[in-house]
Amino acid sequence: MSPAEPTDLLVLLSELEPVVEENLNRHLATAKEWFPHEYVPWSEGRDFDGVLGGEAWEPGQSKLSEVARISLVVNLLTEDNLPSYHHEIATVFGRDGAWGTWVHRWTAEEGRHGIAIRDYLLATRAVDPIALERARMAHMEGGFQNSYEGLIESVAYVSFQELATRVSHRNTGAISGDPICEQLLARVAADENLHMIFYRNLLNAAFDVAPNTAMRAVAKVASSFQMPGHTIENFGRKSVQIAKAGIYDLRLHHDDVLTPVLRQVRAFDRPLSGDGEAAREELATFLADLDTQATRFVERRDAQRARAAAHA
Repeated sequence: MSPAEPTDLLVLLSELEPVVEENLNRHLATAKEWFPHEYVPWSEGRDFDGVLGGEAWEPGQSKLSEVARISLVVNLLTEDNLPSYHHEIATVFGRDGAWGTWVHRWTAEEGRHGIAIRDYLLATRAVDPIALERARMAHMEGGFQNSYEGLIESVAYVSFQELATRVSHRNTGAISGDPICEQLLARVAADENLHMIFYRNLLNAAFDVAPNTAMRAVAKVASSFQMPGHTIENFGRKSVQIAKAGIYDLRLHHDDVLTPVLRQVRAFDRPLSGDGEAAREELATFLADLDTQATRFVERRDAQRARAAAHA
């Protein structure tokens, strides 16, 4: 690693703060105000059984497919861990200056997502409200802990994660079969896209300041990436169902998440040295292997669908 590259957290925070301020101002000028209540079909709602003595929930009341319900619940439970995310991001970025302003703004915007999705699910009786609340309690009690060290690794993670979340929300809405659900999740996805742009621009600046350090961070995060909701109960089984439905799978992760971020930050075009170059070679090998795995998965899925269609 070049001795000129800053590694101290306070130095990096100071070096990157002008970029944070610039992108915060861009974000505030671009982001559109919206209101969760406007996206929820309240007229479809009615009392549940229990305290108010309403009607008990049963699966036939949901107009969504099973995989759409699974994906919506996973997306919602992921959003529910916002207090833990805020703690982790504020611990790394701090609460002062442009960094702190962004942390709080990001948290406020993310908070709308859980509000809107939960209200939609309950108003439309899409899911079992008791099971949903128990899942929320269990997931939040487990919390969330950042798996990465330092500022640049954390920025790399959220750059990929925000884009992955955008893809998941958009595709969940598309397969829901409900125009109201699709409209809501498209609105949520638009927020996630703006968040991704903020973090991606910050990652790009980190490459300018400390290219070898940034390359090592990106290679580590890309090769070990997990969605923030991976601690949800039965997440592995749920993620397989989501992948089989084409909502989020290896092909989308490779083509629509990792590749565009790496292209925008010019990860494969920057002059590097030593362990930075070695990390880039490791990343290239990982991406090639992931591409092969993604192709095999899609081929198997297509074959399964063809067989199912033939026997229909």
